[in-house]
Parts: sequence; structure tokens; C-alpha cells
Amino acid sequence: MTETGSATGALDGLVIADFGRVLAGPYATMLLADLGAEVVKIERPGFGDDTRHWGPPWVGNESTYFLGVNRNKKSVSLDLATPEGLSEARRLVERADVVVENFLPGTMERLGLGYGQVRQINPDIVYCSITGFGGHNNLPGYDLLIQAVGGLMSITGPDAATPTKVGVAVVDVITGMHAALGILAALRHRDRTGEGQRVEVNLLSSLLSALANQSSGYVSAGVVPRAMGNRHPSIAPYELFATADRPLVLAVGNDRQFGSLCKVLGLVDLPADARYSTNAARVAHRDTLVTVLGQALSARTADAWFEALTAERVPCGPLNDIADAVALAERLGLAPVVEIDDPSRGAPVRQIANPIRLSSTPATYRTPPPLLG
Repeated sequence: MTETGSATGALDGLVIADFGRVLAGPYATMLLADLGAEVVKIERPGFGDDTRHWGPPWVGNESTYFLGVNRNKKSVSLDLATPEGLSEARRLVERADVVVENFLPGTMERLGLGYGQVRQINPDIVYCSITGFGGHNNLPGYDLLIQAVGGLMSITGPDAATPTKVGVAVVDVITGMHAALGILAALRHRDRTGEGQRVEVNLLSSLLSALANQSSGYVSAGVVPRAMGNRHPSIAPYELFATADRPLVLAVGNDRQFGSLCKVLGLVDLPADARYSTNAARVAHRDTLVTVLGQALSARTADAWFEALTAERVPCGPLNDIADAVALAERLGLAPVVEIDDPSRGAPVRQIANPIRLSSTPATYRTPPPLLG
């Protein structure tokens, strides 16, 4: 679908001064912009956000990385090393509702734009700082670095000897979502009390939270998880299987689903086998279970199994690439792609849609990612 123009959003009237760069900050502010906020993105003159230069892929001479996280924003070029640039930045934060920044700790204070300094001229400001390791640690944080030191790479990959990063900057994205959530919570508090506050999120803490069952297993039971390839430490069968053509994922989360799986595969006696009658037993005897299931699954194609198994409400699916994934979302009616009219570029800008669906104030796509300045 193609969208442009203006519409009423849940965050209409909210002004965000966005000093964020790269991914975590820009992703957070794009989510808020989609919901109606006015986002003014501050960029370095002549260079802009680092991601403007990260490619390939390119569309013309523009980075798809930058385009993917900066729609619905205005770009202002300000040299914060000059009195004129700083003066303009201060005027912007004075009228803003929210400031977002992800410089190294102490940078905004040295510029005279730290939380305490901004609060002097804008007492009810909501001020969000995004750092790599917390505001008291002057360490740079990049997604790959946090995936390594935060434990994610140790549980990702084919085995414990082959630590592997996730194929997208997932820690930045998670941190951006946490930042947006924190900002909305602070705004709700301000609506009730008139009081602004500081919101702080960091990449390492965001990752530890997002490790969910894996980090819980360590802090609650002292279990340090290791990479298991595509297997799950607590569920079976829950992994990738070969079929007659391409791989198929089974994500069997309970005994009912396991019984239905076995019925479709023609393994009707398997659920009564004490080794496989409960999830805990299936996890303990995973290797023999996988062998039996793999032999049965090799007889038909992934799409054939997908049709037969989903008809019995067994969670499964073929291994898709991103093109296949977008096509699947389109077939399911999820409208995953939007096109934003852009006369300045001579063609619409195609984007992945905001995943949040609001019945009264839906996300809107008013303007394409801005040209620098």
C-alpha cells in the first residue's frame, strides 16, 4: 500500500529532539514518529548519521540501512562544535517534549545539553539516554560487541566451539524498543503529575533481559547455557529437520501437539512410548526422537508437511529467506510493506510497516526518510 500526507496519531503534538545515531536511538524515534510524534533528527553537516554511508545495499546512492529506520523525521544539520550550532540545538530542546541521545556518557554534558542542563530550560523534559554499558561507564557499545560480551554469541551457533552472532543487530533493536517503552512510561507519568524525568537504557542490560529463559536459568538455577544449534534446551522436538527438498522447523510445545505430529507422520505408537510421552522425557531422549522423526519427514517435501501438519494445528514451517518471509506475510494479509510517496526522489520509498496495530490511531507513514539537512 502507498501512504503519504498527514493523519491523526496517538502521539500527535509530541516533539522529539533526536540526537540518536546508527540504530538503537533512530529505531526508537521512528517507532514514536510512526505513531504521530514530530521527530527532528540532528545530524552532522556534510556527513550525517553514520548509517547514511553503510552499504551495500544501496538505492541509488542512499543506504538502505539508513532508509529503514528514519522515516517520518525531519533532518537538521547542526555543528555542535560551534556556538551557532549549540545555540540552535538549545532552542530545539527548549521546545521539545523528549530528548533522545546515544553519545558516549558525558558528551552531552560537555556540550551543555546534559539532562541537568536541559532541565534548567525545560523543567518537564523527558530525556532518554542510550548507552552501551550504562551512564557511568565510558565504553563504546556496538551490537556485535554486546552480542559477544553479553553472552548471546555463546548460545548461538552450531555448538559451543563455534560462537556465532545473530544475523541482524538484534541488541540495538531490542534496546530501541526498551527506549521507546521507557519514553512512553515517562510521558504517562508527566501527563499525571507534570513532572519530567530521565530515562536510561543500555545495550548490555537490554540483552540480559531479552535472554529471557536463558538468563533466568542461570540466575535462578546456576545453569550456564551453551549453544545447541537449532535445538531448544527445554523443549523437544523443537528444531530444524530435513525433508525431501528443503528444511522444515517443528516447534512442538506440548503433548497434544506431539500426538498430532505423530498421527500425521504415521508414528501412532510413539506418544505411548515412555521415552516420549512427556516433554521432559522427549528432551532427555532427544537424539533417538530426532532420528525417528527425521526418517519419517524425509519422505515428503517441506510444503507438503507444512500443509498436512498445520491442518492438525502442529506448529511448523519451511525455512524461508527474507523474500519468502515477506511473501508469507503478504499471503496472510499482514500488509508488511508500505510505499511512501517521495517526489524529491522520483519514486516511492518501500519500507517494512510498523508492526503495532492500533484500532483508533494507527501508525502513519507521512514522510520518507529525510535527505541530509
